[in-house]
Amino acid sequence: MAQSLPQRGLGKSGINVSAIGLGCMSFSGTYGPSEDAAAIALIHEALDAGITMFDSSDAYGKGQNETLVGQALKGLRSSAVIATKFGNLGGAGGKYADGRPEFVMNSCEASLKRLGIETIDLYYAHRIDPAVPIEDTVGAMAKLVQQGKVRALGLSEAAPKTIARAHKVHPIAAVQNEFSLLYREQADDTRKTTRDLGISFVAYAPLGRGLLTSDIADPSTLSDGDTRKRQPRYAGDNLAHNRALAEKVETIAKRKGCTPAQLALAWVLAQGSDVIPIPGTKQTKRMLENIGALSVKLTDADLAEIASAVPAGSVKGTRYPEAQMASLYI
Repeated sequence: MAQSLPQRGLGKSGINVSAIGLGCMSFSGTYGPSEDAAAIALIHEALDAGITMFDSSDAYGKGQNETLVGQALKGLRSSAVIATKFGNLGGAGGKYADGRPEFVMNSCEASLKRLGIETIDLYYAHRIDPAVPIEDTVGAMAKLVQQGKVRALGLSEAAPKTIARAHKVHPIAAVQNEFSLLYREQADDTRKTTRDLGISFVAYAPLGRGLLTSDIADPSTLSDGDTRKRQPRYAGDNLAHNRALAEKVETIAKRKGCTPAQLALAWVLAQGSDVIPIPGTKQTKRMLENIGALSVKLTDADLAEIASAVPAGSVKGTRYPEAQMASLYI
């Protein structure tokens, strides 16, 4: 029988999820090779451990990720909240996002088919298309809700003004942006808006893509295909600087009797009951370690010390390669 974890709501949608979800992107080669059978087994183990929210996208593995998640959750639909996304073109043809209404509708049909389900619980615009008014994109997403194909709507990498405009068209249940000790300035600004509007904040990369948990001193040791080899935070002098920040987290974690990952996640969780981190991993031990963050109690003094050890803006290097940065926070 599955364990039960603390729950957090997705905005005003009435959907509740485990306070820590599972980001599934790493099952599709983003951080090196992944075996489908092992990924499916890990999703089952996550369910047994009490995780109920599983985050995918049609961009991960060009749809392979949704197919895998659908296979893993077949027959277990009532136990899981499935979140997926559309519209992230990744720079194909020089374009990073597509928010046209017809694209929204077609993307949803394709995702439903790959997932093998009739309704997506939480459907995000993965990237915001600056060429299409957000009202048009969300208007199409709202039709999917009316048709029963989607339960709740979300936006990813959206700026506060965009979120406010979208929310006037149809209630937005969740905004998913990057948020960790290493990246929080824009997230803090965004959360002022989401909190005012009653929207949940789903934090992706809450462990800084491994920077806050690992001892990677040389990116060349990473697996072939691992995108961190191209990420500025892992490049040259940036990595040494950022590792020094992570070591401060390690020192505090030792004193608190937890791992650096647990401390970093506990800090994110403590930012408010509206925040839901979705760390990704391919390892069962890491997944269970992440859940352990829910048992880490941080005082106000602890939170202040952690934030002071890794000051906002102290990380070196942009969070994506330069070409992709213009497609974020729109």
